Amino acid sequence: MLLVRQLFGASANSWARALIVFVLAWAGLVYVFVVKLTNTQGQQAAGESELNARRISQALQMLEHTRQRNEELKQLIDELMSDQLDKQSALKLVQRLENDALNPKLAAEVAGPEPESMFESAPADLRGWNNVPEAAPNDILEAGVSDHGDFEPSLEYEFTRRRIQTNIAEIWNFFSSELGKVRKAVANGHANADLEESINQVLLQGAEHKRSLLSDMERLRQSDGYETWRHKEARDLSDLVQRRLHYLQNPSDCQNARKLVCKLNKGCGYGCQLHHVVYCFIVAYATERTLILKSRGWRYHKGGWEEVFQSVSNSCHDAGTANTYNWPGKPNTQVLVLPIIDSLMPRPPYLPLAVPEDLAPRLKRLHGDPIVWWVGQFLKYLLRPQSTTRDFLTAGMRNLGWERPIVGVHVRRTDKVGTEAACHSVEEYMTHVEDYYRTLEVNGSSVTRRIFLASDDAQVIEEARRKYPQYQIIGDPEVARMASVSTRYTDTALNGIILDIHLLSMSDHLVCTFSSQVCRVAYEIMQTMYPDAAHRFKSLDDIYYYGGQNAHNRRVVIAHKPRTHEDLQLRVGDLVSVAGNHWDGNSKGKNTRTNQGGLFPSFKVEEKVDTAKLPLYPGV
Repeated sequence: MLLVRQLFGASANSWARALIVFVLAWAGLVYVFVVKLTNTQGQQAAGESELNARRISQALQMLEHTRQRNEELKQLIDELMSDQLDKQSALKLVQRLENDALNPKLAAEVAGPEPESMFESAPADLRGWNNVPEAAPNDILEAGVSDHGDFEPSLEYEFTRRRIQTNIAEIWNFFSSELGKVRKAVANGHANADLEESINQVLLQGAEHKRSLLSDMERLRQSDGYETWRHKEARDLSDLVQRRLHYLQNPSDCQNARKLVCKLNKGCGYGCQLHHVVYCFIVAYATERTLILKSRGWRYHKGGWEEVFQSVSNSCHDAGTANTYNWPGKPNTQVLVLPIIDSLMPRPPYLPLAVPEDLAPRLKRLHGDPIVWWVGQFLKYLLRPQSTTRDFLTAGMRNLGWERPIVGVHVRRTDKVGTEAACHSVEEYMTHVEDYYRTLEVNGSSVTRRIFLASDDAQVIEEARRKYPQYQIIGDPEVARMASVSTRYTDTALNGIILDIHLLSMSDHLVCTFSSQVCRVAYEIMQTMYPDAAHRFKSLDDIYYYGGQNAHNRRVVIAHKPRTHEDLQLRVGDLVSVAGNHWDGNSKGKNTRTNQGGLFPSFKVEEKVDTAKLPLYPGV
């Protein structure tokens, strides 16, 4: 091919000679393949005839491909001889011929390796790529693999991709926090105005750089060739879990089935009660017991769960006449009554944040936070609406004018503020909303900026509309008023909170406080709508947690020497029990090796996914 390029500027006759040489070389290559295939046929046993037939078919395809190229070459020679081909056209055809010759997939198939090994044998720079920009050199990447679900990414690739995405945000948290401190010092008169302006420019350009990197990461995900696999794997995993839950909840012999009784009326709000039922369901799954949900007289709806959502079982609705025993009971106890998670003793290893051992390898490859996906699957089963509830949700979306793109914002006030969480201004939430939309527009595109705003304080919605008229702010102040403490436990309030959570979970991005269980429930449900929605949020306070969870550990991957007396000393391999993220580049936790608490750079650890041996449900 180099010879063809060197002869490009020569006379038409030189071009013709070069291309004729290329045709002969091409024909020789095909001849070698055919001879190899013929020899292989003579050596193969009768049991391999199907494989040989496939290879013959592939060789014939290549021969047909070659015939077409020969016709094009003949036409090219004729045009060259008559000076009718311009330089650019000739180059394009030469590049196309080069690409065909370099197609590793076609050549490898005809040469002999089994189809299952093609992925491993492909050049490293071709693995997992497709849909590359048209400007890719010689379109070689496009000739490599296609997004037809034929190939799967490695765990290392998926993990590294998500880690980069997390660390992009963490490095920005660090620089924005530190430069913000310097800017504050400058504003207080400790430096001149020029320095303050310089710092402002660093912050502005740094934010733009971060948004560009995040946009690039999103494009990488969309074009890396694995998106078909991600969607299929997410569907397959969800389908498996949903079938297991349906099997568990519909025993063939309800009277003799082992059961676990869960009382819905835990003394807390709606989000907390949902998490209580999920905890009961996880224990039922782990112990292979049918969940019996006692919901009559529910404080949110006296008629019970089944009048709002579908029953958790189609065939087994009560504990029957067998004796009931409190947790932990015995393996042969037929009916077991479960306390709230805070009172559970002994505590089994399968409580959150653990995921099933049999699903863990697939989940760790697919999802950035497997426990959130796992909890989301139980909510998916539990929150199947009755027809009246479904009609209400559909009408609510229509009346509010729901459209995408949209950011869900949840502002929790009233009983949370001053007890479990700090009060955050509307401006704090909107800073992150603005950042999300600027990231969408980083390449010059323009979108309508929409927000779905949910709150338990009606004044928040009115304040946001007044301060941010450039946004389409969707929200119902009446729903917010009904969410206040005095009117929270009514049918109207229940409909409102169900609609709020539904629309928050359907948003493209979520800005809220994870100290609120409403926000965490919405985030968990969101995982059922995407292959991986682990990064589609911004919490103003806590990291994700599950009330009553077992220890949340992260593993140290980069050693750390303390910079101040507040810092932890970390060695590679240490486990750190995480208490929270300060969203300034640092997290807080305790080193389980030294038993010391303190701060550490968030990027120096990685999530440790806890697993537990759970039933495999072979009957499903």
